[in-house]
Amino acid sequence: MIVLTLLSGVLAGCGSSGTPRSGTAALPAPSGSATNTAAPSQAPGTEPPAPARGPRGLTPVFERRADSAPGAGPQSSRDAEGGAGKVVALTFDADMTADQGPRAAEGERFDNPALIASLRRMKVPSTVFMTGRWAQEYPAQARSIGNDRLFEIANHSFSHYAFSTPCYGLPTVAEADMRGDVERAFTAIRRTGARNVVPYFRFPGGCYDDVALKALAPTGVTAVQWDVVSGDAFATDAEAVAEQVLDGVRPGSLVVMHCTRSAAPVTEEALRRIVPELRERGYRFVKVSELMHG
Repeated sequence: MIVLTLLSGVLAGCGSSGTPRSGTAALPAPSGSATNTAAPSQAPGTEPPAPARGPRGLTPVFERRADSAPGAGPQSSRDAEGGAGKVVALTFDADMTADQGPRAAEGERFDNPALIASLRRMKVPSTVFMTGRWAQEYPAQARSIGNDRLFEIANHSFSHYAFSTPCYGLPTVAEADMRGDVERAFTAIRRTGARNVVPYFRFPGGCYDDVALKALAPTGVTAVQWDVVSGDAFATDAEAVAEQVLDGVRPGSLVVMHCTRSAAPVTEEALRRIVPELRERGYRFVKVSELMHG
């Protein structure tokens, strides 16, 4: 069973800290050729699953997979025996806003190669929600992640600007620019040579409303949220991050974490505890496309 939400609202998550503010910010003009608006290409027979569109044609929103009865904890009878429901998806947001180029030029690191290396070493299938600006800054890493069968790359917007307001102080994408921002991100990711790109989208900060869901419907994406907040953004205590994830995970959970050293410096350390403990509890790690497949 797939859990969908089609309610307006704002969810805490990967947004910047600060006081929410309203207003819109113009997106930087694309460089080079015009944006290719085609959806990510998929090999025959491998197109990722997607829920049906919501009422009034709104973009569907996926938060978790419900394999257990409502309210069932991690030790339900089915899952205690290692049933198929005992799966969890770890997702990592590769954040970089459109205006952070000067900070990157001065040496700030928005990537986290050690995190990706740990996921490979521990053989943890994962979904990376990547901004187009991140892909432009780290094309070799984007290509490496996107051509590794262990991973899949999903869309986290081009600009990492908010799609509704207030949203943690992020600048806001104008409604007329929302579709173009998402399509521009897919183009930037594809241009790195990444192949494992799925038609899923995560709203920056998790902030969205019906206006945004309607604006993105023509892109054909599924919006992917989460039910477990890791708390790794700006955290300095890896143990606290690990505890929050371990306390929150239930069968079918979808965890939001980050793949940015400057804004989430302890994520890789936290994973070294999270992964073995969840495996000891009988959990199996899957990508979002596998979680959604049911």
